[in-house]
Amino acid sequence: MIPARYSASRFPAKLMQDLAGKTVILRTYEATVATQLFDEVYVVTDSDIIYNEIVSHGGKAIMSQKEHQSGSDRIAEAVADLDVDIVVNVQGDEPFTERGSLQKVIEVFKEDPNKDIDLASLMVEIKDWDEISNPNTVKVIVDQQNFALYFSRSPIPYPRDKEAGARYFKHKGIYAFRKQALLDFYELPMQFLEATEKIECIRYLEYGKKIKMVETNVEGVEIDTPEDLERAKQLWK
Repeated sequence: MIPARYSASRFPAKLMQDLAGKTVILRTYEATVATQLFDEVYVVTDSDIIYNEIVSHGGKAIMSQKEHQSGSDRIAEAVADLDVDIVVNVQGDEPFTERGSLQKVIEVFKEDPNKDIDLASLMVEIKDWDEISNPNTVKVIVDQQNFALYFSRSPIPYPRDKEAGARYFKHKGIYAFRKQALLDFYELPMQFLEATEKIECIRYLEYGKKIKMVETNVEGVEIDTPEDLERAKQLWK
């Protein structure tokens, strides 16, 4: 599932911007299908423009029936009546989505016979302090088994001792959910930590869900700003 809103506070209509001759959302959809990992791939949107963009190019899309505050809410509505076990969320602004990273999050559930894990997601190490301190970059800290402890737009951990050897990880916006965890999210009200940080996966932690993080070396480009789009164009070349 690829949740896709037309409006975006930092970069309006970013998913319909041109990236090497195709829109960002179409590039993301095609890249996800090309992994050949999924039974079905859908764009889930509240926008006629995005819906028509995908369908007119032979893709599959679902129109949301309600207004939603997050991608998880949008996907939960879409999958409520589908007979599925695992749902993977690929962000619409990730045109460089590739098979290796997605396969890593799917493998988490194959190695979890007791179904203890509710979600799996990706993180990539970052070392540039400008990126570490950038509030547009969501950071994650994990325990010894790589379960998420917290997500933040602030640098975590705070570097009071810069010689202590802390590693910093950027959260990549790809999730794999057990369907029930996603439906639970849909029914649970937002709490103050999620509302403060504006990071939806915090809700899962606040309600005791277990998120397994998987390290990847593939960073790609998430298109949040016009500058990101220019970087993406250069990388595409």
